[in-house]
Amino acid sequence: MTIIHVPRVVSSFRALVGAVLVMFLICGMAAAQAADTAPTNGLQYYPAASCRVVDTRNPNGPFGGPSIQGGTSRSFPIPQSVCNIPSNAGAYIFTVTAIPHAQLSLLTAYPTGQNRGAVTTLVSRDGRVKSEPTIVPAGTNGAISIYASDTTDVVVDYTGYFAPASQSSLQFYPLTACRLVDTRQGQPLQGGQVTNFSLLPSPCIPSGVTPLSYVLNFTVVPSGTLSYLTAWPTGQTQPLVVTLTDPTGTIVANMGIVPAGQNGDISVYPSNNTNLIIDITGFFGVPGAGGLSLYNTAQPCHAYTSQRNVFDTGFSQRIVIPVSVPGNPCGLPSTAQAFVFNATVSPPGILPYLTLWADTETQPVVANLEAVDGSVTSNMAIVPTLNNYVDAFAANTTQLSLDIMNYFAP
Repeated sequence: MTIIHVPRVVSSFRALVGAVLVMFLICGMAAAQAADTAPTNGLQYYPAASCRVVDTRNPNGPFGGPSIQGGTSRSFPIPQSVCNIPSNAGAYIFTVTAIPHAQLSLLTAYPTGQNRGAVTTLVSRDGRVKSEPTIVPAGTNGAISIYASDTTDVVVDYTGYFAPASQSSLQFYPLTACRLVDTRQGQPLQGGQVTNFSLLPSPCIPSGVTPLSYVLNFTVVPSGTLSYLTAWPTGQTQPLVVTLTDPTGTIVANMGIVPAGQNGDISVYPSNNTNLIIDITGFFGVPGAGGLSLYNTAQPCHAYTSQRNVFDTGFSQRIVIPVSVPGNPCGLPSTAQAFVFNATVSPPGILPYLTLWADTETQPVVANLEAVDGSVTSNMAIVPTLNNYVDAFAANTTQLSLDIMNYFAP
């Protein structure tokens, strides 16, 4: 048995049929019923030192054990944690790691007090340790809930939050997705060693701007098991948190929002040897022209599925997906300029990669996720839009689901 060491702190859209249509309608009705409770003012970003909020492997307590039992939810009072998260936070940036006791069909993080809806944060059908990033709206008294279909331990790492604007808050600036780093063209990262990456200047980032935090997609191509990888701002102490885990040694992608460190650099630590690819899809900077704020949806919502009926085997190549358009069950406004998706693929076999990008733009040479082992795989993706549509390209046949709890708009 392989033991995976997650560092511990003792501490074109079509209407669906059958059951899928029912799921969409429920989500749509929930959004409509809660529309008057949706925020009227956007939230802006506040970077924070990475911190472990929850570890259910620890002794029993509000942020420790017990494990989440299958078929149940646990609520965690986030503002009461040791991570100094302010009570006015309207959404949190987390990496959620599941350590299942066996298989885990479904895990969902959502705001306490809301219906979790038909949305997914991660899946681990083979019981492997999995990490996924997510932006979770603050629920009742700032708490979040985590539902597990099967018994699992959970680790929740915190890397920042969104709250009302102030003199120290930042706005989001979307970019055309672009590849910053690919170590396959040189030497792989050495396990147990820190590597610093200089991201500025870069042709991926417009000259004259100063990113204060990067929206990055990290893809590892390890030579074997990769227990974990952590990214953080250069010049700061390495935090005891994870950016991704890869116990099976397959190609894995996870998104991360990483503050810029000294000279705009970031640092990366892999537990084992691996190649690393880093793509950028946007950055956070000082509020100004073109800057966007975060808005939470009225309820977690299932925005899209490619599966039209039980006989549908999936799609390959490019499709166009209407998102913030009339008829979408999530009721997203036409003012949305970027969507925060949890993208989940269910391929019948090898899926080399899936890419999401703004409709009408040229397909970028990046990947949002890979499922080369044919497993159900998910990742957070912040995808810009120019016309309320996004495009998806699958390098092989797969089903695709897009869940949403937030979006960016002026």
